[in-house]
Amino acid sequence: MDQTVSFLKPRTTNPATQPELTDALVASVAVKRAQALELLHGAVDEFSEVTFANSFGAEDMVLTDIIATEHLPIEIFSLDTGRLPAETYTLMAETEKRYDMRFKVFFPRAETVEAYVRTHGINAFYESIDLRKACCHMRKVEPLQRALAGKRAWVTGMRAAQSATRSELPVREFDAGNKLEKFSPLADWSEKEVWAYIRLHTVPYNALHDQFYPSIGCAPCTRAIALGEDVRAGRWWWEDPTSKECGLHAKK
Repeated sequence: MDQTVSFLKPRTTNPATQPELTDALVASVAVKRAQALELLHGAVDEFSEVTFANSFGAEDMVLTDIIATEHLPIEIFSLDTGRLPAETYTLMAETEKRYDMRFKVFFPRAETVEAYVRTHGINAFYESIDLRKACCHMRKVEPLQRALAGKRAWVTGMRAAQSATRSELPVREFDAGNKLEKFSPLADWSEKEVWAYIRLHTVPYNALHDQFYPSIGCAPCTRAIALGEDVRAGRWWWEDPTSKECGLHAKK
């Protein structure tokens, strides 16, 4: 199995991040933003204790901009797995400065990570799906459970078009695994609409997107993709695309 993080030679800037801002696209983004804002207001009105999981992907930056500029009473948190790309930390700092805010950051439990590495090795997640999922669980799922404790609803930047595992994604559903309501305001957004919003509102974003990284997670498990590939093809690329998820959005 090829464990190379990036298999592509340097190219020109990713055209997907610079869509042509046609009148139709601009109008579509305005409508989608209004719908997302209405959904978020509804979530706050109904549940009050609402939190947003920001992983600093393009979609999450759109939602961060909406929440921050509209001054919505929604907490924003992030999961620092300990293996994020340097570009993600740069964006985190830039975003805090841009919106004059501080993210609530959750980390994996040190003793759990130490035990995993001592037992299986530093890059054991490449060896089997079970070991990869165990790594994702200790670095993402368990910290997420702590982040969601005491909350009644949470917001995600998931889109239905991102992968085969998300094709039927609703804008609202009950998260049985975490026992709270889950909202995905961008569920029906296209990738072009996401990037049009970012350009129209000059939203900060991860520099790796311009290097053909449409979906960004931990550095060892993320690589650039070729033009025309599925947007999540660079995540856990050695696994079956119909089942690869980290567990944050697993159905129970």
